[in-house]
Amino acid sequence: MKKTIFKIVILGLHHDHVWSHLQDIRRSQTAELVGVADPNLPLLNQARERFNCPTYADYDELLEMTEADIAYIFTDNRIGAFLAVSAANRGLNVMIEKPMGADLEGAKEAARSARSNGVQLMINWPIAWVPAVQQAITMATEGEIGRVWQVKYRAAHAGPRELGCSEFFYNWLFNERLNGGGALIDYACYGCALARTLLGMPRSVHAISGNLVKETLPVEDNAIVLLDYPRASALAEASWSQQGNLTSYAVSIYGEDGTLVADENSLRLATQKKPEGQQVELHPVAIEMRHATSHFTSALTNDTPLFPLVSSEVGLGTQAILSAAKLAATQAGTPVESL
Repeated sequence: MKKTIFKIVILGLHHDHVWSHLQDIRRSQTAELVGVADPNLPLLNQARERFNCPTYADYDELLEMTEADIAYIFTDNRIGAFLAVSAANRGLNVMIEKPMGADLEGAKEAARSARSNGVQLMINWPIAWVPAVQQAITMATEGEIGRVWQVKYRAAHAGPRELGCSEFFYNWLFNERLNGGGALIDYACYGCALARTLLGMPRSVHAISGNLVKETLPVEDNAIVLLDYPRASALAEASWSQQGNLTSYAVSIYGEDGTLVADENSLRLATQKKPEGQQVELHPVAIEMRHATSHFTSALTNDTPLFPLVSSEVGLGTQAILSAAKLAATQAGTPVESL
C-alpha cells in the first residue's frame, strides 16, 4: 500500500525560507509536521506558537525520539550537509534548502549517504516553483526553441540585512565557513543550477568576485560566474548590493530557434517570425508542482523522478561548479595593455 501522508521533521529554523515551507506542510493533505529542532530558543518558540508542534534544541534528539519519513534541512550550509548524512543514515528521505552544502566534499557525502541508504535526496531551489520558470525549462528541454546555446540568470538585491532577513539567517550568510562564501554561494548558485539543468556540466568555469560596495563585509557582496561549454555558455550573476530589482530574477534561455524569458509574472518567447517576443500562455500548474512539499511527497508516493532542477544530480553538479568558481575567482585575470 502506498503511503499517502508523510511525517516530516524540520532540522533547523535559522534559514528564513523555512517558514513558507512550514505553511505549505500545514496546508498539505500529503504531509504532517511531527517535530522541529534548532539550537536557537527564540526560533523554537516561534515555531511552537505558530505551528503547535513539538520542538527540540538538539537535532539528534529529534531524530531519535520522532518517527518520520522525511527530513527537511534549513540550517547553515555546512551543518546542513552533515545533517543530511545523519538523516539518510536513519532511512529518512531528505530535502536540503539550496545549495547542497558549504563545499563539494559535504555535498558528495550527502549524495553518497542517500544512495547507500536507498533514500531520495532533493535540493530545493525556490525558483523551481515559479510556473513560468517551470514551463520555460520544460519547453527548452523538449526542444521547442532548438538547441540551447546560452543560459543567463541574475540574482540580486540590496543585501540580506537590507532585505529584512533575520539575524539568525544573515549571521551565517556572512560567515564564510558556515555559508561556503558570500554572494557567490548564496546567489550565483541559481544561475549555475539552471545551467547544469539545461546544458549539463561545463568544461571550464571562470569567475570574479569581490566587495564592490560593502567593503567591511567579511565575504564577497558580488560575483559573476561564466560557464564554458563546447558550443554554449552560461552566465550566473550575484549581488548583495543592488538597489531595486530591475534586472533581477529573470531566467533567459537562448536557443537556435527562439529565446525564452521567464520571471515571476510571465513567460515570453521571441522567434525569427516574432522578434519582439510574445506572451506564452501558462499551463495550469499541477498539484505536484505547486511547491516543494507537494512535489516531494508525490514523487515518493508514485516513485516518479524529481523535477530535474531539484534533483540531487543537478544539486551535486551545481556544487562542483561553485567549487570551481570559488577557485577561479582567486586567480588573476589577464591584464589589459595600457594605452
